[in-house]
Amino acid sequence: MPFLTQLADVARRTGSPVTEVAGWRTRGHGPQPEVQGVVCHHTAGPAGGGDYPSLAVVRDGRPGLGGPLSHFGLGRSGRIYVIAAGRCWHNAPSTSPWHDNSSSLGIEAENNGTQPWPAAQRESYVRLCAELCRAFKLPASRVKAHREVNTAKPDPHSIDMNDFRASVAAIIKAGPDAFWTEELVRNLPVIRLGDDNYDVKTVRGCLFARGHVPPAVYADLPGGLRAWLESTVADDGLMALVSAFQQARGLSADGVVGPETWPPLLRV
Repeated sequence: MPFLTQLADVARRTGSPVTEVAGWRTRGHGPQPEVQGVVCHHTAGPAGGGDYPSLAVVRDGRPGLGGPLSHFGLGRSGRIYVIAAGRCWHNAPSTSPWHDNSSSLGIEAENNGTQPWPAAQRESYVRLCAELCRAFKLPASRVKAHREVNTAKPDPHSIDMNDFRASVAAIIKAGPDAFWTEELVRNLPVIRLGDDNYDVKTVRGCLFARGHVPPAVYADLPGGLRAWLESTVADDGLMALVSAFQQARGLSADGVVGPETWPPLLRV
């Protein structure tokens, strides 16, 4: 099995916000040989300090264990961080042949090991596991806590994995049509430099709503912000803002609004 460059697409099917960590498509201890299971972890990181303060450790490793340490990170807000597409050092020794480093995907959820789980993070955790099961044709029973497949580990703390797997199974059974983002994006056009249509206005409005339109962009325009928002033309200035938005979200900054860029633009 090659590097799993589809992981970001799988993550987006959850409906959760997704950040592609720079370099993830080629990051790993070689390619991922196979995917037979999913292992759920908590980071045991700091109690505070933002959404995903453990990113550097999960990406780069720690003394005695080189990174990447997991394929995904999961922030307190429910944001999914796609960290690696290759093999990660996330579970060894494993008590299960389906959940060792060469056979499974790891998810490191931000939690210091005692904190309550925010509802958005918990829901994103379940949905990500469900979409991974769907993508790799796994039953919900292949989703395991780290503690279930490694007797030396306690994580993820306080999560009843039987209930967790039941929630994963329910989402798998509901089918992919349960998620509105995939269907919506499928029907949206690709917006490129020079296009002139009403979908360009949607791009402008979304960029403004996400805080990616500095006042200097429209300050000198006749009609100001309203005129800028009403324009249907994908000009150089707009596409530069799109590129900046993509870079901030960890996407390829190509200035094209397509299937990878529409979801974070539209998502609340």
